[in-house]
Amino acid sequence: MGGRTRRTPGIVVLVLVLLLAGCTDGGGDAAHGRITLRFQSLAWQRESVAATKELVGEWNAAHPDIRVEYVQGSWDSVHDQLLTSFEGGEAPDVIHDSSDDLADFAHGGYLADLTDLLPRRLRSDIPRRTWETTTFGDGVYGVPFLQEPRVLIAGTARLKEAGVRIPTPERPWSWAEFRRVTARLSGDGRYGVAWPLKEPVSATLNLSLSAGGRLFHRGADGRVTVRFEAADQVVPRTVHDQVVTDRSAPGSTLGSGGSDTLPGLFAGTYAMVPLGFSYRQQIVQQAPEGFAWQVLPAPAGADGLTQGVSPQTLSVARDSPHQKEAVRFLDFLLRPENMVRLALGDWMLPTGSRALEDPALHTAENGWATGTALAAQLRSAPAQSVRGYPEWKDKVATPALQEYYSGAIGLDELGERLEKDGNLVLARYQR
Repeated sequence: MGGRTRRTPGIVVLVLVLLLAGCTDGGGDAAHGRITLRFQSLAWQRESVAATKELVGEWNAAHPDIRVEYVQGSWDSVHDQLLTSFEGGEAPDVIHDSSDDLADFAHGGYLADLTDLLPRRLRSDIPRRTWETTTFGDGVYGVPFLQEPRVLIAGTARLKEAGVRIPTPERPWSWAEFRRVTARLSGDGRYGVAWPLKEPVSATLNLSLSAGGRLFHRGADGRVTVRFEAADQVVPRTVHDQVVTDRSAPGSTLGSGGSDTLPGLFAGTYAMVPLGFSYRQQIVQQAPEGFAWQVLPAPAGADGLTQGVSPQTLSVARDSPHQKEAVRFLDFLLRPENMVRLALGDWMLPTGSRALEDPALHTAENGWATGTALAAQLRSAPAQSVRGYPEWKDKVATPALQEYYSGAIGLDELGERLEKDGNLVLARYQR
């Protein structure tokens, strides 16, 4: 028979069965004509998880032919987990992440370019400045949908006691006035402010936008270099002087996370703590009975209340066989009324212009109105698209800022290390 194998009817049937079974791979169900999309969510607060699961349930009820499977992820391990799933060909179809984590995935070819997939409604509802946070090169690799400004959470009693002017989004403190106020609020073992700077880089860079600081500069050749100029020095110098010179901020909190400072705020040890807007939920849950607090805008500089942010994002895996269906689900999830539900659940701000108009986000209760008033001032974080930023942050900027804030080095040495050592790191990613 020339080496050929004689095929029996049983073998032919078996082959056909296996081929048909293979047609159901990749999230499709050939027998029932149904597609299954895996949606990995990083929602973690009880209200946020509930809101997200409710929306998934509503989608599934209205779209029996495109079922969404909710998969719970974790912020603590999402980068490494996604990288492993991408390389193993097992990535979820719809991916929840943050914009500052997308650059390497976008450049690595793991995410779908959504430029031609997004509906016009969604593109036009989110401001162009916000789309910049998920734009890398000529492509859009995620939909930014939740964001939070950094604000000052203040104990009302301490402010009244000192008789200081209360800042508003219309009349914020300048950085110089902020330093004077914190000095006035200090003494007898109490401090005007506590800076929780366990991770000092993003807080410093994002707040520095208010003073006109950019730090990263892209040349005509596209190469990025670090320049620590006068505008970049305003915020770090303020923090340093509060800790080292004025003693209006304790050095003991510099290595702390935001939650670690809340007991001191409740006890009146700290008059104010700069925190992300979503920390209000923890305050509502943990504050002792009778503790009065308020949300104040962060200080303003030469560029007003401008801040850098890295919004939460929703992306689609490039290897997903159902990209169009995944985008349809994103469009549903991010309808204005649904975006409001997600924002309220996460105690953050929606990025959509129509969602931001919702009355629930303009109430004085729990400082919602103050945060919403800052939304127009939020910009893409300075390091958003800088290749090599994670290494620069971990190996250069974090230790240098920690030493400067504690008083171990001066401003000149800080600048030299950020520039000289930093540019050596970035150069390796731009060859």
